[in-house]
Amino acid sequence: MIGYVTLGTNDLAANAPFYDAIAKEMGVGRMMDFDTFIAWGAWDGGAGIGLTQPFDGNAATVGNGVMVALQAKDPDHVQRIYDTALANGGSDEGAPGPRGEPDEQGNTFYAGYFRDREGNKLNAFCMVRDD
Repeated sequence: MIGYVTLGTNDLAANAPFYDAIAKEMGVGRMMDFDTFIAWGAWDGGAGIGLTQPFDGNAATVGNGVMVALQAKDPDHVQRIYDTALANGGSDEGAPGPRGEPDEQGNTFYAGYFRDREGNKLNAFCMVRDD
């Protein structure tokens, strides 16, 4: 199981509000807050997300092919997280909607994709039952 995911930043103070807003929409807040690192989540909850200035002192860069997926409650929650991201400096990478065909149980992957202010790719997703 994944405990948390960390993304790099070159300006923690400028980018933290983006994650504060998304965390609030997801019902959590900051659980660790240091000069060069902030983590959002709940100590007794699922995986958290961290934003950090690189320890080696080099510039933070976007990982090509790297994406963090945030589990939403339902399609409306996906939309709210996506809208929150865009309203807080994020950019669109694919509006919320179903992706692919339903699986054998009739579940469809539903997601909205966005990037943070530094270009890190994220999505909000849920599984939707096609009844």
